[in-house]
Amino acid sequence: MNLVIYILRRLAISIPVLLVGTFLCFVMVAGTGDPLAEMKSNPAMSKEAIAQMASQLGLDQSIVPRYFTWLGNFVTGDWGVSIAQGNAQAPVFPKVMAAFEVTLKLVVGAEILALILGVLVGVVAAVKQYSIIDYIATTLAFLLFSMPIFCVAIVLKRYAIEFNGWVRDLGLSDVLGNPWIRTTSPESLNLDGPGGFLASYIGAYLLPTLSIMAISFAAYSRFQRASMLETLNADYVRTARAKGLGNGRVIFRHAFRNALIPVTTLFSVNFGAVLSGAIITETVFNWNGMGKLLVEAVTKSDTQVMMGWLVLIASSIIVANLIADLMYGILDPRIRVG
Repeated sequence: MNLVIYILRRLAISIPVLLVGTFLCFVMVAGTGDPLAEMKSNPAMSKEAIAQMASQLGLDQSIVPRYFTWLGNFVTGDWGVSIAQGNAQAPVFPKVMAAFEVTLKLVVGAEILALILGVLVGVVAAVKQYSIIDYIATTLAFLLFSMPIFCVAIVLKRYAIEFNGWVRDLGLSDVLGNPWIRTTSPESLNLDGPGGFLASYIGAYLLPTLSIMAISFAAYSRFQRASMLETLNADYVRTARAKGLGNGRVIFRHAFRNALIPVTTLFSVNFGAVLSGAIITETVFNWNGMGKLLVEAVTKSDTQVMMGWLVLIASSIIVANLIADLMYGILDPRIRVG
């Protein structure tokens, strides 16, 4: 019961934050440019059609009435329609959700793998402090953390293309005739027939997943190492050692869970950042996800799509932080939900 009350209380706090955030986003989006610029530049569009679209979008009103009109429609499931040429009158909701599904599949897998590997490497580096393992892990983390993600993505893509050429020269190919390592999105591949599903997830997801993993892994491993070292030097851990408990029990029963708390916080913050910042990775590998959708919406001043994008990302960040708050109580019994 306490857990349910806690979740409801957190949601009640999150709703005003989300409302303020949507209003600020609405004001900024309204100032990005004229949503009807493309229509006005099209000689085939009459002034009556432009005026009708302006009235439909509420552009003939001030910013506050426009916001509340948009908000009322949004909460009832009406996210509006796209106004970009080529997508005019296309509903925004299925468009944004389709892109969100693509990005979510990519980011969730990459972040979970980065978290698991980062925590493992961080714990080993802390337990084996100043050993060769610690030095290698530290060097690798700093190297990856200092590299821009577009650099990682481009390097991986280049070597994948060379590898595919080498495999092709040997006369080898998969059962569908696709390259072994895909350097583009699954939509452009032949995924029918035996092995198609497996090929899409192993081949097409490999490079973008590694690109996102690289930066996140570096951050998680460094945070986990620092947190683990601090925990290992805590009084209760020294007391456990003085009682004669084994090293493994001291590490995993007394130190490890508490050392995960800072990394949990980092994961909740980083997940939202990666989810909204996958633009570069999706551009390099030509994925039709949230990144490409945002670039197209900003380029064409498609305000309805931009607002749907921003609200969905903001909601995802709130959910990630709520999950992190719940994890605190699981990791540390001293943190109570009530």
